[in-house]
Amino acid sequence: MNIDSIVNGIVIDHITAGRGMLLYKLLGLDTMDCSVAFIKNVHSKKMGRKDIIKIDGNLDVDMDILGYVDPDATVNFIENSKLVKKVKLDLPEKLTNVLFCKNPRCITQTEQELPHIFKLTDKDKRTYRCIYCETKQQ
Repeated sequence: MNIDSIVNGIVIDHITAGRGMLLYKLLGLDTMDCSVAFIKNVHSKKMGRKDIIKIDGNLDVDMDILGYVDPDATVNFIENSKLVKKVKLDLPEKLTNVLFCKNPRCITQTEQELPHIFKLTDKDKRTYRCIYCETKQQ
């Protein structure tokens, strides 16, 4: 398999195997006009298997989505075919419009213009709660 190198863009690496497609969809990469390579189940000495996403083009990536889906992934920013910045992700403290409250009594169900905001309440269990009604989301 031959995948061209990135001149200007982003490489999302060390994605836990199987989570790459979820990231692909959540980041809206299926609607992008630039070249996107999604590589699934790549052999990794460190992880066993991993997914990789290569995006050949400049775009703003939502680091909160990346951190929520896979806090162990890394994001490499490439300019002129050189690595200029490497970001190690972590679980975000707050998520806005990534998760949606399922509580039928939550104000977000009736006031639909309100953003769905969840705060991290337990880092070990990756638990988030709605800031309006405290409903737990994992």
